[in-house]
Amino acid sequence: MKILITGVTSGLGRAMAERLSGEGHTVYGTFRRESGEIPGVRYLKADVLDEESVKAAVSAMLENEGRIDVFINNAGMGIGGPLQCLPTELVNRQMEVNFMGLVRFLRYVLPSMSARKQGKIICISSIGGLMGLPFQGAYSASKFAVEGYCESLRIELKPFNISVTTVNPGDFATAFTSNRIKLNHEDVVRLYPGYARSMESIERDEKSGLDPRRLARKVSRIVMKPHPATRYIVAAPVQKMSLVLKRVLPPELFERILASYYKL
Repeated sequence: MKILITGVTSGLGRAMAERLSGEGHTVYGTFRRESGEIPGVRYLKADVLDEESVKAAVSAMLENEGRIDVFINNAGMGIGGPLQCLPTELVNRQMEVNFMGLVRFLRYVLPSMSARKQGKIICISSIGGLMGLPFQGAYSASKFAVEGYCESLRIELKPFNISVTTVNPGDFATAFTSNRIKLNHEDVVRLYPGYARSMESIERDEKSGLDPRRLARKVSRIVMKPHPATRYIVAAPVQKMSLVLKRVLPPELFERILASYYKL
């Protein structure tokens, strides 16, 4: 398989690139900042915020390989803070990276797949794309956007034999935690006394989260499935249960449970 993965320098992206390359797939990975290289992976410099660099990266792979069999949208970032305190530019950045980055890449990936009438799109979403997480509202909003986009895209691409799958990870032990942009102003903490306590709980869960290689194994199986499912949830049992509760409980009760879990 000829596979393109966005954001392979660390975390889930790196784990997927290592696994898929090790299994003999031809893997191209995008990066914004240089880091240690993965044997067998071919690197393409691209910033999801820069359309020209995205276009150049996709064009380079198509020129070298002639096709892209699987596109895995993984690049992303997180912002933490009460929604009413988040500057507009930060919310904008969250949406630009997590959602518009996907849109930009697919603009150049899809034409060749459509022409061949074959391909797989795998979007790394989040548990936060299925429920609004307190103090991660901008992040949840960006992943909700990914979910809605993929639902529409899945229907539109059926005539072209292109599958669209979303993968919803729970907490994984990656650099995502340390790279999160957080509001720490005194007035924010004063306005929301539970904010610091909640973020500590969130980051503690992330740091003790699952090994990224677990998600890489799941994605490896999805890549090889002739007809993958529309969604795969890869998370600890308590997080999977939270999604069941969200479906069956009255919204008010579920929100109280979620608030309690996040120490609010």
